[in-house]
Amino acid sequence: MPKDKKRSRVKNEDQYEALVEKGYSKEKAARIANSPNSGKKGGKASNYEERSKKELYEKAKEIDIEGRSKMNKKELISALRNN
Repeated sequence: MPKDKKRSRVKNEDQYEALVEKGYSKEKAARIANSPNSGKKGGKASNYEERSKKELYEKAKEIDIEGRSKMNKKELISALRNN
């Protein structure tokens, strides 16, 4: 598959390119650039500490963090921040 076809699936191309240039892996950059809030600013998302364990689990599920079902709230926060 040509490179352009593969990258056409990225919703926010500018953000993707900026993240790759910062050293993010292509997979992580694409995941971030394809998120529903891609490119939006304003810091309106609540801090992970303010979210319930269930909310954190759902977010971890959304981005496919392995082992999430056995994690406590603190571990989920760490995994989300480091993924």
